[in-house]
Amino acid sequence: MLTTLSAKNKIELVLGTHPCPTKDNSSYPAWYKCNNMVASWLVHFVSIPIRQSIVWMERALDIWNDLKVRYSQGNLSRVSDLQFEVASLNQGDLCVTDYFTKLRIIWDELDSFRPNPLCVHQDTCIVAFVICQRKCEDQAM
Repeated sequence: MLTTLSAKNKIELVLGTHPCPTKDNSSYPAWYKCNNMVASWLVHFVSIPIRQSIVWMERALDIWNDLKVRYSQGNLSRVSDLQFEVASLNQGDLCVTDYFTKLRIIWDELDSFRPNPLCVHQDTCIVAFVICQRKCEDQAM
């Protein structure tokens, strides 16, 4: 979804980097139209039961944050399953390339469940360290 939003130049609406202008601001109509478009995409992207709980939200950012919280709840069990899969994987009769490819697929899925943290304070940012540590831990199993 982030790729689609980025390709359509609408990602700022879900990241919160393009906040809602005041209604008397000349850019409000354009923001309102874009927000409604993204909100509609998000609402129609999810299953009907989830749709019923977010359809009343007006801002794409609110919908996005709700979905992010909702979908991140199940990630910990999947991350645990993937870590177990890596730990129990053995080369067996596989050639090195096939074995590494299987590992790489699992590592990539692990990365997708744990998005990279963002720096809040540039002078004390440890994001690069956290990302490196996480990758080392995942690949050391």
